Amino acid sequence: MGLIAGVLKETLPGERRVAVTPNVISVLAKAEVEVLIERDAGLEPGFLDADYAAKGASTGLTADEVRSCAQILLGVRVPEQPDGLKPGTILIGFCDPLSHPELVARYAKADVALFSMEFIPRTTRAQSMDALSSMASIAGYKAVLLAANTLPRLFPMMTTAAGTAPPARVLVMGAGVAGLQAIATARRLGAVVSGYDVRAAVKEQIESLGAKFVNIELGVRGEGEGGYARALDEDAIKRQREQMAIVLKDQDVVITTAAVPGKKAPLLVTREMVHAMAPGSVIVDLAAERGGNCELTKAGETVIERGVSILGPMNLPASVPHYASLMYARNIVTFLKNMVKAGQLNIDLNDDIVRETLLSRDGEVVHPRVQALLGVSA
Repeated sequence: MGLIAGVLKETLPGERRVAVTPNVISVLAKAEVEVLIERDAGLEPGFLDADYAAKGASTGLTADEVRSCAQILLGVRVPEQPDGLKPGTILIGFCDPLSHPELVARYAKADVALFSMEFIPRTTRAQSMDALSSMASIAGYKAVLLAANTLPRLFPMMTTAAGTAPPARVLVMGAGVAGLQAIATARRLGAVVSGYDVRAAVKEQIESLGAKFVNIELGVRGEGEGGYARALDEDAIKRQREQMAIVLKDQDVVITTAAVPGKKAPLLVTREMVHAMAPGSVIVDLAAERGGNCELTKAGETVIERGVSILGPMNLPASVPHYASLMYARNIVTFLKNMVKAGQLNIDLNDDIVRETLLSRDGEVVHPRVQALLGVSA
């Protein structure tokens, strides 16, 4: 074998996923990559050491043994500190570099080559590596289930001898991957669904899922770089909130998914809007970890405000760890395979996927956007 890749048990509280699942071990073997698995690394998402061993991975190892032997470490969430990593190690995972550039600096100082799964470019060639989209689809699905479980009424219309219950009305704010999955899931559960996004280009996608597009006049273009929503100016925000307040009054469930990379989540639902909603209504804020789209959101908590439940779930993909791990493993292994040629690692900066995701190398922070945040010259 040419290369050795290691998989450690995730250490972040509440993180139940694993970076590599047994079904991708054969893919790595064909690329001449040997895999070392820390003891019970896949236990929480339902993958036993015996499952890995049956596919050819080395299992039952301690974390220190994996770190000392592996040239490449594949992870879900990058630890806050590079403790125990030998110089020259290559580490791939989620690390939120635009919000935590100091983490990148720590790994650079430890001479670790760090790759960010958040920075996978949104191109056709990189689509199979796009872990953000994979995880967002799970978050959108789970958000609807949380809302349905919390709402004191049924999602579908139901006719019984005792009368007819009308369907729940659901509004999804933000039509990225998470939002579109939320729309599709709410529709499957029988709700009457509306969708909103500052990017007018997604109107057809919302309507193709059977939802109504909520049209709000902003006076500016809402689409930014890479297809993401961009930050709005104060006038546009005011217009958005005034029109959205009218829409929210009639909703039983509101699911918010709006995020701008590297910035605090935009505030879409104010305290006054919440107060105008009917008691028993539910808000699920998928941007809770970034400050929340709702003014009253508290990350990791459920807030009750005048009878309205405001859920601030964190790391929803980890609440579906088995399937989330299967999806993420495909993403990260495809990403690694792109850099492996005949059993050797080739970090080719002419490859846009490699160039855009490489954060630190040879003791330095090398990504321009992270350099700018740290005040480091190129």
